[in-house]
Amino acid sequence: MKEKTYVADINRNLYDFRNTETVEDTFRLEDGLTEEIVLQISAEKNDPDWMREFRLQSLETYRRMPIQDWGPSIEGLDMDHIATYVRSKTGMRAKWSEVPQDIRDTFERLGIPQAERESLAGVGAQYDSELVYHNVKEEVAAQGVIYSDLESAMHGPMAEMIREHFMRLVPPSDHKFAALHGAVWSGGSFVYVPKGVSVEIPLQSYFRLNAPGAGQFEHTLILVDEGADLHFIEGCSAPKYNVANLHAGCVELFVGKNAKLRYSTIENWSKNMYNLNTKRAIVEEGGVMEWVSGSFGSHVSCLYPMTILNGAGARMEFTGITFAGREQDLDTGMKVVHNAERTASVVSTRSISKDGGVSTFRSSVTVTPKAKGARASVSCESLMLDDISRSDTIPAMDVRTRDADVGHEAKIGRISDDALFYLMARGISEEDARAMIVSGFADRVSKELPLEYAVEMNNLIRLEMKGSIG
Repeated sequence: MKEKTYVADINRNLYDFRNTETVEDTFRLEDGLTEEIVLQISAEKNDPDWMREFRLQSLETYRRMPIQDWGPSIEGLDMDHIATYVRSKTGMRAKWSEVPQDIRDTFERLGIPQAERESLAGVGAQYDSELVYHNVKEEVAAQGVIYSDLESAMHGPMAEMIREHFMRLVPPSDHKFAALHGAVWSGGSFVYVPKGVSVEIPLQSYFRLNAPGAGQFEHTLILVDEGADLHFIEGCSAPKYNVANLHAGCVELFVGKNAKLRYSTIENWSKNMYNLNTKRAIVEEGGVMEWVSGSFGSHVSCLYPMTILNGAGARMEFTGITFAGREQDLDTGMKVVHNAERTASVVSTRSISKDGGVSTFRSSVTVTPKAKGARASVSCESLMLDDISRSDTIPAMDVRTRDADVGHEAKIGRISDDALFYLMARGISEEDARAMIVSGFADRVSKELPLEYAVEMNNLIRLEMKGSIG
């Protein structure tokens, strides 16, 4: 029997369909990044004065800052050939039937309206640079929960709250693409869950980037007040083009005293996408932050969700999976700062690389002198499916108190010949046996995902792992 050396790539037919842009239906700013373009975006958004100034200051910060000199190469990304703002001319709708047919068809094919009808408390759907649909169930709104597009909220009763929190966790000075985001951000969601309110069913945002050679810069801002509870789901995809696309969104999460937030993400960008997203959470006393993250797409990813455990007894759990195939360099991981006593973090990740794909896991654990009695555990396992793929683990730990328990465990390997033989000896084909092993490897993560995303992940890994001899 000839050894199998190739497992077919993920079938992206569900995501690679595209709509053709027309001048009549689409408004698109010229490529590049100038002060004039930033001011045009600000005018389009009807920004308050403080936001317009914030954008201009962010642009200056962007111009001063160098591109990172570590991690995957982003040489193929040229901002002179990226349009920072593209939108449909139809505006946002609160009724699905009022969304233009071609855009509605796009989200129907991705299953978003069906998910809303069956299992979600509210949905925001973003197409290129703007939300095209946003709705929240009446019973959730009746609890005092606010879920809206960020621009509308900025002009309403929550305006001062947004000004106080916007890019406080991720300042433009954080890195070059955070500064870019501050200058050209558009779209995204604002969520506020009042004190003591538990949202029983999830809220969801879905981001679709349809335009070639464009960037998407949505901003998600979530505040979960004392004793409240929320599950927020984020999904994203794009069709593949032969030009670079950029995703540089920003997520800021504020978890109050004894509150809980679960943030679930499946990122399935196309292989011309540079995914340079920034996500950060701060957790107060007794609060809980849970991350569930799946990274399956993009040409290059740099994604390291960060949690600041800022109050006594605050906790964080991070569960993630990464699948890097041909032409993919996925540099992912997480950061956690223990900044109060008796804080705890548990990290468990899986990564799969195949067909020359590169998967890198970076973890950063910081324990400040204030974090006495802190506990941190990081576990990452990597599976390589062939001889030409690569998997690396790069942990960093900075512990400033003796009264802490911090550990890191990493495993990197290949599919066991014994396990393969065992399954094949029971009549299972080599192709199916390999797919079963890979699915089992990822099973712990899929159990943590919302149902519709667990199905999506299983389709991506299990159903599309068609083998061929070569």
